[in-house]
Amino acid sequence: MRILGIDPGYAIVGFGAVEYEHNNFRTIQYGSITTPAHSSFVDRLQEIFVDMQTLIANVKPDAMAIETLFFTTNQKTVIAVAEARGVILLAARLANVPIFEYTPLQVKQSVSGYGKAPKKQVQEMTKTLLQLKEIPKPDDTADALAMAICHAYSYRSKQFGVAKTKREEMGYL
Repeated sequence: MRILGIDPGYAIVGFGAVEYEHNNFRTIQYGSITTPAHSSFVDRLQEIFVDMQTLIANVKPDAMAIETLFFTTNQKTVIAVAEARGVILLAARLANVPIFEYTPLQVKQSVSGYGKAPKKQVQEMTKTLLQLKEIPKPDDTADALAMAICHAYSYRSKQFGVAKTKREEMGYL
């Protein structure tokens, strides 16, 4: 299964594409879509949409995993991120890519085994599970890869029951 993980934003959209087969990961591509701060917000949304269409066409994912939104204090930021998330979802829908949504708690639980794990722990586990030399930068990219890992484990659990994950086999859980 080829999974495209997305960490939505309007300044930076993190993405990470992985293959997951027989409880093993292969990293395909990861990085970020960035938009210039001096551009109008509508231009930024258009750039995200067009770049997502290109990314989806190149990666050809079987599924997209994207973070659900929640906010505590900054309503202005969450609205802008929600609008960016909307164009990302539209790009996936137009390409007929199934979309799966996960909370930060679900991602942390899936990748590290602990729903309140610190960001650094999740990043280290992402690096280990994908056998990367270093933690991907920016953080949005590492988050997107963790999102893809979360979907792989979640999808497999739903499809095959409660088999051991690679993290469990490695003794992390």
